[in-house]
Amino acid sequence: MGCLFAAALTMSGHATAAPPTEPQSPDIHTPAVPAANIPAPNISPSNIKVTDAWIRWLPADIPAAGYLTLVNTGTKDRVLIAVTSAAFDDVSVHQSLEEHGISTMHPVDSITLKPQTIVRFAEGGYHLMLMRPRRPIHPGDKVAMTLRFETGPPIEVMFDVREGS
Repeated sequence: MGCLFAAALTMSGHATAAPPTEPQSPDIHTPAVPAANIPAPNISPSNIKVTDAWIRWLPADIPAAGYLTLVNTGTKDRVLIAVTSAAFDDVSVHQSLEEHGISTMHPVDSITLKPQTIVRFAEGGYHLMLMRPRRPIHPGDKVAMTLRFETGPPIEVMFDVREGS
């Protein structure tokens, strides 16, 4: 469990956790920590814990970004395949990467959460692209989103809306 895991994006747009071959940013995957040390307001029976769910509010009709932390406390891989919300016309998972000194952003079809790992959605890595809000959203609001996995029940998560830093 002391290994640092990194996301490997395959040509098909699927991300999986794999042992790193060179130093990787700890913001993508880190070993799971004991459940007692993780604040988990959104716990599902599927061994997935969700923490730190928030949306970066932007003025006007500019696409917003969603961030969260997923913890697979189980013994089997869990594959995140979609995120939906009644508050937005379109929600998609993206990954920002730096390639040859240039930042790029790519859609991701799925993310495999290996057992006992943490996946952080954060600036410069995985994030949710939130397109075309169906109603005005402001800092202080809460927005429901549903995480859908290849197997197991969906997980409803409340995201706090915050101003960007």
